[in-house]
Amino acid sequence: MKILMVLTSHDKLGETGKKTGFWLEEFAAPYYVFKDAGADVTLASPLGGRPPEDPRSNSPDSQTDATRRFSKDAAGQAALARTLKLSEVSAKNFDAVFYPGGHGPLWDLAEDKTSIALIEAMLENGKPVAAVCHAPAALRYVKTPQGLSVVAGKKITGFSDSEEQAAGLTHIVPFLVEDMLVANGGLYSSGGDWQTHVVTDGLLITGQNPASSELAAKTLLEKLRAEPLVRESA
Repeated sequence: MKILMVLTSHDKLGETGKKTGFWLEEFAAPYYVFKDAGADVTLASPLGGRPPEDPRSNSPDSQTDATRRFSKDAAGQAALARTLKLSEVSAKNFDAVFYPGGHGPLWDLAEDKTSIALIEAMLENGKPVAAVCHAPAALRYVKTPQGLSVVAGKKITGFSDSEEQAAGLTHIVPFLVEDMLVANGGLYSSGGDWQTHVVTDGLLITGQNPASSELAAKTLLEKLRAEPLVRESA
């Protein structure tokens, strides 16, 4: 079972002068769900190397069992420090892909043509795609073979407008995840702010927020175990 995790390379929070990147818990919790299940996990990002970590996600009040475990995991830290360039990976080599969130994906993965092509290839070859919190932004310009938005008519979730408002970043981010998914025809749903909420529709698995990252990863594993792994060229 080979799983690709794609992280953002973007570290600037708009014009605020503050830093952003990936959200540590949204990476660490799924990472250990996959590793503990015996999966072969590969990390990639648009620029390769160590992706930027949102400093707020490593604050004391953002710590979880998974983030504390990762802080002591020399092998995991080494893997994160040398992510592959996204252009160096191929959908044909993986059974599934998982996108952790953080605000960074709103700027780079939402627009990244290599990421878009990767997701399209995965889906066209029957391989599941999972994204959590802000990472469903990576689906913004992904199309079906018929040229439709990949989220059109699909049950979907992601960071809600009310959560973005609570974070105080509604007017900083380039777009709101919920609004984008709805505008693309997605059948958006959310749970309460900061509550676990994961939605599956076909090959798409999405989680609403950091609290949903572990369940989203477990849901991806369940899908892989329930269906024969697809290995044809992508």
